[in-house]
Amino acid sequence: MRLRWGVIALALIGLPALFFGMTAAFYAFAALGEHLFTGGGQVFSILTLMLLGVMASAGLLTIGDRKWGAAMQDRMGPNRANIGRFTLNGLPHFVADALKMLFKEDFTPTRASRFIYKLAPLLSFFPAVCLFAIVPVAPRVELFGVRVGLQVANPDFGILYLFAIASLAVYGTALAGWASNNKLALLGGIRASSQMIGYEVALGLSVVGAIIAFSTLRLETMVDLQSAWLWGGETAFDVGLPAWGIFLQPIGFLLFLTASFAETKRPPFDAPEGESEIVGYFVEYSGMRFGLFMISEYVEVVVLSGVLTAVFFGGYHLPFGESWLLAQVGPFWLACLQGMAFWLKMLLLVLLQLLIRWAYPRFRYDQIQSLGWKLLLPVGLVNVFATGALVLLDPELKLLALFGFLELGIMAMMVGIKRAPALAH
Repeated sequence: MRLRWGVIALALIGLPALFFGMTAAFYAFAALGEHLFTGGGQVFSILTLMLLGVMASAGLLTIGDRKWGAAMQDRMGPNRANIGRFTLNGLPHFVADALKMLFKEDFTPTRASRFIYKLAPLLSFFPAVCLFAIVPVAPRVELFGVRVGLQVANPDFGILYLFAIASLAVYGTALAGWASNNKLALLGGIRASSQMIGYEVALGLSVVGAIIAFSTLRLETMVDLQSAWLWGGETAFDVGLPAWGIFLQPIGFLLFLTASFAETKRPPFDAPEGESEIVGYFVEYSGMRFGLFMISEYVEVVVLSGVLTAVFFGGYHLPFGESWLLAQVGPFWLACLQGMAFWLKMLLLVLLQLLIRWAYPRFRYDQIQSLGWKLLLPVGLVNVFATGALVLLDPELKLLALFGFLELGIMAMMVGIKRAPALAH
């Protein structure tokens, strides 16, 4: 018990320090790239944000998911992969998994469509990685004589880019089942494709409310607008209620989280991969091709958390005290603190997704379809109409915030209601 509390204390101190130093290093690396050539900061951010920030996090999640799931379910998790006499509590398991997939036999079915069979894992993996390109991790600051920010791309059509790239993943799923020339894989691919297409509508509607409230498609602009105050913020330490998306669009947040779970086929929406219901669409894949399907799910968890942070939780902005800190430490160190805040928010949302993954049983396929078409779609439409009306009545968004608090209260009451136990017959 003492060791466990010691690990928790170390994490509470070490993680913020790690994220702060990581943000400062990413800034320095981006400034170096900008000095080498114009636009080099964004190119170098691909190496830091997308390879280190996203891929390293996804790799660690492969072991963290299993260990935290074992802790929640009170069972033994992966703990046998150690180095010599050094007991590392099984942490090198993700290294062992990577080596296993790299050196495992690369099997290709004889009657498979070879080109499409090899293309399908890439179509599942690369869209998931590319989505993080538009997520702003920290603001633009001047460093070493150049102005840099921790964002790979900032297109005017930011949210539309998110939907366009995310929709490409369905091709990887469908083609993997079809190209394998396996009837069970084909059924799994059809099931997965219908699920992903069905929830894309709800996914789009969930963000329309935020687009109406902030009047922009660009994620960076949306994050900056969330630094405004709904109430308060006029004190010396900037204390008040910020215009975060979670206060303005709680229903949109819930819809986005639920639809994203279904899009990524994570439990409890993992019926396309559930061995108890049907063999998965990647049943004929082995080695690193199977590894691409597996790691893409964890990449999607990290990317989804980043998008949720940017749209609904103020992005890199602190909940209070930014103006005071700017006067105390200057713009660069404040930007590092804001980057630290972004990574911490993203980590908490990753933990929330893993908590849901291990807390709920798998839905039946008919339940998945009913939830998407009969509940999420109508609620999303009502949310869009209500948001538009309230923004027209009050462009300062205070009415929308009051409506959001009402929604949060109703959701809290629904969670707190206990269903009476069924009587035995």
